[in-house]
Amino acid sequence: MASHAPRSAIVDYELLFDCVHCGLCLEACPTYALTRAEMDSPRGRIYLMKALAEGRLELDSDTARHLDLCLGCRGCETACPSGVKYGRLIEDARAFVEQKHQRGFVDRFRRAAVSAIFPFPARMRLLLAPLRLVERAGLRPALAALMPRAMRDWLDLLPPLNGRGERAHAPAAGAASAPDARVVAVHRGCVAQVVADSENDACERVLSASGYRVVRLGETVCCGALDLHCGNRERALAFARRNVRILAKSGVDAIVSAASGCSTAIAEYGHLLRGDPELAEAAPQVSAKVRDVSSLMLEGVRPRICEMKCTVTFHDACHLVHGLGVREGPRELLRSIPGVTIVELPESDMCCGSAGSYNLTEPEMARMLARRKADNIEATGADYVVLANPGCEFQIAAELRRRKSKTRVIHLAEFVAMALEGAEAGSSDAAR
Repeated sequence: MASHAPRSAIVDYELLFDCVHCGLCLEACPTYALTRAEMDSPRGRIYLMKALAEGRLELDSDTARHLDLCLGCRGCETACPSGVKYGRLIEDARAFVEQKHQRGFVDRFRRAAVSAIFPFPARMRLLLAPLRLVERAGLRPALAALMPRAMRDWLDLLPPLNGRGERAHAPAAGAASAPDARVVAVHRGCVAQVVADSENDACERVLSASGYRVVRLGETVCCGALDLHCGNRERALAFARRNVRILAKSGVDAIVSAASGCSTAIAEYGHLLRGDPELAEAAPQVSAKVRDVSSLMLEGVRPRICEMKCTVTFHDACHLVHGLGVREGPRELLRSIPGVTIVELPESDMCCGSAGSYNLTEPEMARMLARRKADNIEATGADYVVLANPGCEFQIAAELRRRKSKTRVIHLAEFVAMALEGAEAGSSDAAR
């Protein structure tokens, strides 16, 4: 048993003792891989949490820095033989840091901007409206050249804004019109519905073609992942409660998100709301319905798809592989498309540096990870790098654009949708 009783409820203290300090997590940790510093590893951060909880360590700037640098990728959980719930520990520790630590002005500004804008689609649309006009006029490069370095780095992460977002499409019709079809809903997220809504549309399109009945949800809100990563636990709980009410009322059989981080957040509502007097029973029922697009497509009817003669590599988004435990399904789905050659990506499950808003609040570390990821992608010689998270797409695409790489970054659902559209076009041509 512990030699010190906890003096402060920083984290679930007993969970700290699941770590046996074996060190198997170290090489799975992106920050440790770059810095080789023990306190930038999961084992080192657990030591810091324990020392803080026991009052043996003050929360100074150095301690906060080591905790801030964690990406929350949860690669350590996959590597850990003891089943340490590191994701829960770091989220609780971050909430403590946000309450107790006074940050510098620049850091406070970055975090406040992310917190005030990103979880709210209406605010994002308003903020990006002038940029859409600038982009339509072909002046985005000129605007970037005039911006300070920090703002330019943020702008670089944004995908082209015109022609991808906010299309009020009805769910695609297809084999899912069968009366006994399983009912699926796509949680459209916050950032994704503003700058990558085509990926939500693609999810609906491929699921409908696979025999599911796709329905639109009521007014869902941010899943809460951004707030959990940044230590704003109370607002994350508020978002979770609102989503659980809507999702429980929907009666769907499965819940999908184009963003694997959102899927993982919803899958953990049962734990997050375990003490909620109203939703403690409904939340785990909602969480149990979370699925990924690839597994649902593999279980559904096989749609007609065209041949795609290309080479692809697959990037494992952190929360898809380490949060939901999905690794083989996307690869199996890609292998089912005629003409596709898959080349395995070295360090495929090493974080790209996106990590929610991490690439905005920790740009230097995020850029180093983006370079490492792009080096591995270019080494494959692939035509496409396929992934299942918009944040990863923005991060990797920005680095590949800097290199003028010919490799295209694309969401898994959009890649499959291309194959579906090719087959439909071929059918139309034959009919003529």
